[in-house]
Amino acid sequence: MRRTVFNEDHEAFRETIRAFIEAEVVPVYDEWFAAGQAPRDFYYKLGELGIFGINVPEEFGGAGLDTHKFEAVLYEETARAGVQFGGSGVHVLLALPYIKMLATDEQKKRYLPKFVSGEEMWALAMTEPGTGSDVAGMKTTAKLSEDGTHYVLNGAKTFITGGVHADRVIVCARTSAPTAEDRRFGISLFAVDTTSEGYSIGRKLDKLGLRTSDTAELAFVDVKVPVEDLLGEENKGFHYLGQNLPSERWGIAFGAYAQAKAAVRFAQQYVQERTVFGKPVAHFQNTKFELAACQAEVDAAEAVADRALEALDAGELTPAEAASAKLFCTEVAHRVIDRCLQLHGGYGYMNEYPIARLYADNRVNRIYGGTSEVMKSIIAKSMGL
Repeated sequence: MRRTVFNEDHEAFRETIRAFIEAEVVPVYDEWFAAGQAPRDFYYKLGELGIFGINVPEEFGGAGLDTHKFEAVLYEETARAGVQFGGSGVHVLLALPYIKMLATDEQKKRYLPKFVSGEEMWALAMTEPGTGSDVAGMKTTAKLSEDGTHYVLNGAKTFITGGVHADRVIVCARTSAPTAEDRRFGISLFAVDTTSEGYSIGRKLDKLGLRTSDTAELAFVDVKVPVEDLLGEENKGFHYLGQNLPSERWGIAFGAYAQAKAAVRFAQQYVQERTVFGKPVAHFQNTKFELAACQAEVDAAEAVADRALEALDAGELTPAEAASAKLFCTEVAHRVIDRCLQLHGGYGYMNEYPIARLYADNRVNRIYGGTSEVMKSIIAKSMGL
């Protein structure tokens, strides 16, 4: 089946990214894996490559495009090489939409040029130790000072991807108590400077997968946040968060599909090289049937991921459609990667093989951005159930 989602510009970008990965990432990736994060200067290289500015207006140093298709190419190429670009995905997929949607012209002038260059890396802090999917239950507070010049931020966040290297973090905090009618009321968003007094990074969390992506606990003790760093209007944060969930869930869906596609590629190479009982593993009917079944699932996931991408670019991806794409693609990836690891035998369990890292990296896809169970609830609600 011929794909129609990408054009010549996307394919030229693919060649550039593939060459960049081979030259700048693959030779040092084992070092990143051992360290548990990509080095900070790597993000400057991504900035120089123009990756951070694709969807940023030209007046702020970007390319001025309005598409997620270049991000899609990135997902495919990093998965193909069995690597991750550290926490940079959060910078573009999660943080940028809030800046574009909510920042004033003055804020954009301050934030975006440094965003594009990689001088300021951004992260998003929603999750707290006691609240996961229940965002409305957050306890972090931001109280306006008596003179009205700043907010005083207190609380803690956890599972913050990019949290170690972040220079600014979009922090979700309560500026007002919830109302009897709406417990989601009262949340606001702030672009917090991580060098602020009282801001601290706790543990860099030891994760099962995504080892090169720094994930941290954050704490705020009387952090002064200038009123100029409030994003959007007070108390409307939950509404803003909901608007960006479809794009976040598309990203997870597309990334999962790309990982499944890469798993088939890794397994196909391995079974042709590995011999058992004097024959290549690829010679056995079971191997052929397993890989054929996996390829069929990847084909279906690709169609779902591409359709969601086209809808997202057209501004038509609904929350239910995004949930459906995420549920389907992440469940397919789970099955496919597991079967491809099995075809590697004992070597599939060794971290030196990309399939093992892929297996661990993939597991979180059915948890973050909303669990598979939450996705089913969203889909069922859209069906009138």
